[in-house]
Amino acid sequence: MTVMVQAPSEAAKPRISPSAARPVRPVRPWLVVLAASAGQFLVVLDVSVVNVALPSMRADLGLSTTGLQWVLNAYSIAFAGFMLFGGRAADLFGRKRTFLFGLGLFTLASLAGGLAQEGWQLLAARAVQGLGAAVLAPATLTIVTSAVPAGPARTRAIGTWSAVGAAGGAAGGFVGGLLTDLLSWRWVLLINVPVGALVLLGAAIWLTESRSGAGRRLDLPGAVLVTGGLAAVAYGIVQTEETGWTASATLLPLLGGIALLGLFVAVEARTPAPLMPLKLFRSRAVTAANVTMMLCGSASFAMWFFMTVYAQNVLGYTPLEAGLALIPSSISVVIGSKLAPRLMVRAGAVTIAVTGALIAAAGFGWQSLMTADGTFLTTILGPGILMMLGIGLAATPLAALATAGAEPGDAGLVSGLINTSRTMGGALGLAVLSTVAAARTGGSTDPAELAAGYARAFQVGSGLLLACALLSLFWLPRRTGTT
Repeated sequence: MTVMVQAPSEAAKPRISPSAARPVRPVRPWLVVLAASAGQFLVVLDVSVVNVALPSMRADLGLSTTGLQWVLNAYSIAFAGFMLFGGRAADLFGRKRTFLFGLGLFTLASLAGGLAQEGWQLLAARAVQGLGAAVLAPATLTIVTSAVPAGPARTRAIGTWSAVGAAGGAAGGFVGGLLTDLLSWRWVLLINVPVGALVLLGAAIWLTESRSGAGRRLDLPGAVLVTGGLAAVAYGIVQTEETGWTASATLLPLLGGIALLGLFVAVEARTPAPLMPLKLFRSRAVTAANVTMMLCGSASFAMWFFMTVYAQNVLGYTPLEAGLALIPSSISVVIGSKLAPRLMVRAGAVTIAVTGALIAAAGFGWQSLMTADGTFLTTILGPGILMMLGIGLAATPLAALATAGAEPGDAGLVSGLINTSRTMGGALGLAVLSTVAAARTGGSTDPAELAAGYARAFQVGSGLLLACALLSLFWLPRRTGTT
């Protein structure tokens, strides 16, 4: 891979006059990792930060129940659908330039969302936020892997990137609850503006430009097809809550989305510069890690949503109290992500991925025992720590395996692919598990029925994580060179 932060060798330096010679002070790799990880924190934070603010958004903007779900899905689907596009853009136009553009778009869309006066304005801003995040996120992992040489140091850097990203998802409930209670729901979006400006400044100073894949072009038709297909499938799944699986309002978007995704594969097989070269999936590491990451993401993203609504709708917590209750879970996912690189050196990436998935599955199983009169210790603290510790342990080896064998010209693309798998898994997982919960509650608002519905969602999530563990054990290669 191209190393971003290193001085050129003496042989490679151009001849310049002594008067023009100015020594360039190399940027420390940890500053590069810090800037990239901060960008990742922001984009993952915004997947979950609005959860506790949804009731306030509904009251202020008059959103329907379906509209509330699209406050989450408009972001997640645009994020996941355009992430491959963002990964290729990073390879072609430069990782630093793409990072800065994506973060700038994300920050401006956050401002627009925070100032929205109508529901459609908020949904549009969330979609543009997702687009900015899709451009930004692949560049963050590529910048990290390019700045640090292959080996234990890079594994630790990826662990830091995973931990910060996981902390963004984990901190969403607390940050959203704090801002909603103390200020208003608008600040869950407006807070991105000053933070984004600071990260932009640091990135402009610390990051060094690098690129690869010269002579290629962006595959815009592919990006539109995959995003439209994923959005249609997610919309169809959401419709099942109101119309069931056999209604035309459900079947038409589902079948249309599947058709668009099939057309996307056909286009990618024929275009000379595909957005997602199908040859990538000849690599066992890339294919297995992405499928496993999608399953892992489908459970973990939904976990934050259901834990938040359980705390508020069943246990009667305020938004701030719900956020505070999830702090231990937030800490545990960071601990798991930071422990993973050290454990991988001793036990191997596959063993840690399997172990993490099993720990998370145990936590989901425990959480599925929730009741309407549950206590903080037994229905939030204990299972939350297990769930997120396991997710943190599993995510780092999956990201490391997926990116280890990438060619320099495909580094951004592979980084975008693993992020796409996690985020799209989260969007589809939320839609599916919400449908599972709604089918159990039958529209009731009784706390006991709500708890039973949420419990059913956690039962299904536990099954997904057990499947994740099995795939990791039998499909992931023990060595990254395996194809």
